[in-house]
Amino acid sequence: MLSDYIAVDLEMTGLSPKTDRILEIGAVKVLGKQPAGVFSRLVCPGRKLDENIVALTGITDELAAEGECPDDAVTAFLEFAGELPWVGHNVIFDYGFIRQWEINHRIARRCYAVDTLKIARKCLAGLEYRTLDYLCSYYRIERKACHRALEDAKATQALYEILEREFLEKEPGLFAKKELQYKAKRQTPATPRQIGDLNRLLNRFRIVPPVPPAQMTRSEASRLTDRILRTYGKPAD
Repeated sequence: MLSDYIAVDLEMTGLSPKTDRILEIGAVKVLGKQPAGVFSRLVCPGRKLDENIVALTGITDELAAEGECPDDAVTAFLEFAGELPWVGHNVIFDYGFIRQWEINHRIARRCYAVDTLKIARKCLAGLEYRTLDYLCSYYRIERKACHRALEDAKATQALYEILEREFLEKEPGLFAKKELQYKAKRQTPATPRQIGDLNRLLNRFRIVPPVPPAQMTRSEASRLTDRILRTYGKPAD
């Protein structure tokens, strides 16, 4: 049983920590089984959002552009979270984005967590779905907005407390914090030469990139350059 923890939720531009970006971070700090503070940061992803992400979250390109830079937002979140274990719904998905940032910045840190999705899959196997949206409806957990990080973090905290009351005695192992494992390679920024070469191709063929070349990793810049050359061929000098 956790008496002190951080309920966490992130919104992202997509599903891959390697190629997508954090869009919003929300968290609720719980100490002694009581909410003791909240964290909420909108993060500027440095790219145009897909229409499905805008429809899902309600976060527009204009709103996202007002967010903090990723380094400031993630640093502030990690300071807020401290060494407390996390509680999240499919928590490894959220952790993957934070861990990728840590790896990129050469930060070594262990994180322990309890996953409400794993609890629900075992203890509520008879339900049609175990998504956070479905479980909020099932348990009548109110949210002011769906798929906004802080509101979903608050909902996750409420869901965890309900599940703990109902199933802790029957399934104590599901409520024991476990170390999260996410393996990834460090991503390095695109080199000045890559940025220059890519910008020349973009200008030559009048292509609008998904991310400004200066914000790309080396692998992202390389993949986009290769894709342009395969599509348009090498430009004549």
